[in-house]
Amino acid sequence: MEDASPGVLGFGPGRRYVGVTGGEEDALEGSLGDLAQLTVTNEADASYDQISSTKENFRKTWTAKYTLRSHFDGVRALCFHPQEQTLITASEDATLKLWNLQKTVPAKKSASLDVEPVYTFRGHLGPVLCLAMNSDGEKCYSGGIDGTIRIWNIPSSNIDPYDSYEPIVVGGNLSGHTDAVWGLTFHSQRHHLLSCAADSTVRLWSPDSRSPLLYTYAVEKDGVPTSVDFVYESTNQFVCSFNTANCVIFDLETGKPVTRLDTEPDQGSNSLNRQINRVVSHPTLPLTITGHEDRHIRFWDNNSGRLVQSMVAHLDSVTSLAVDPNGLYLLSGSHDCSIRLWQLDSKQCVQEITAHRKKFDESIFDVAFHPSKPFIASAGADALAKVFV
Repeated sequence: MEDASPGVLGFGPGRRYVGVTGGEEDALEGSLGDLAQLTVTNEADASYDQISSTKENFRKTWTAKYTLRSHFDGVRALCFHPQEQTLITASEDATLKLWNLQKTVPAKKSASLDVEPVYTFRGHLGPVLCLAMNSDGEKCYSGGIDGTIRIWNIPSSNIDPYDSYEPIVVGGNLSGHTDAVWGLTFHSQRHHLLSCAADSTVRLWSPDSRSPLLYTYAVEKDGVPTSVDFVYESTNQFVCSFNTANCVIFDLETGKPVTRLDTEPDQGSNSLNRQINRVVSHPTLPLTITGHEDRHIRFWDNNSGRLVQSMVAHLDSVTSLAVDPNGLYLLSGSHDCSIRLWQLDSKQCVQEITAHRKKFDESIFDVAFHPSKPFIASAGADALAKVFV
């Protein structure tokens, strides 16, 4: 397979391109100070500060409870089952694993619990980079560096790990991409899957159809896609981020750009250093949130494309973002080894958790909220996933 940035292992979304010298790093750490001083904001648009914060189910102190150890290389992605206390992880070791959080063993020298996987999915030829699960939790989709999207029928979480291989688990694959698949997202109402890849295309799939590929969007003029999401407050749009720091909202039916988010580089800023590693759409507001290589999280108005707010959020690249199902909290992960929980109405950090160790200069690849239970999780380059309660 030809190398295509970011379709080269270790140089994709979430990888640092531009180094920071020791002096710069010291100055950076000194200038950021305490967490309370982390937020550097632009003039905020008041219309986005009206998110109700009455629901306090995520306003708590999260603690690590479960450590998921079994992968042999970095864990690139994870997703929770919609209702159950189970999740799936995807790794650079070319496997996916199913975990049941109710099947635990006490961890040595720790109050946390170790979890053993109940099933291992094998089929990708190389690292698995992204994951999505359908709305009933019966199927999972994984994208890999081999350019394939594989469909898996998820076995029961009470399966015996020592049972023989289940051929029914393999549900086929979605062929079309010609390079590494960097992003997947599933729309629970439409039952459609959206993928983006290093071949500079975004594809819309109906995975259960006889002809699953519905549309191919050629987006190469904006760069190589790094992340993609449906725009949930609109019925027919998706948003895609690029390694060039571009971020564009497209029409699902025509494939034409609807809104270009105003991501022109600042004076003297390197656009490569501002690469967008993750884009997420707010579940109820016309708001797009982006995590950048330059340590920033930025908030955008979908209607005008205008920057609503920008803040220095971490001490290293922001690699992953997740919004809780109620739209009240944002979770961010970074190569600085921390995950941070942000209150969306105030844009204040309410908790920082040091979650993973560094491997080379990478740390956290993915974060997630459970859709219906009070769990959050992180996936790391240290081959671990962790679940917090």
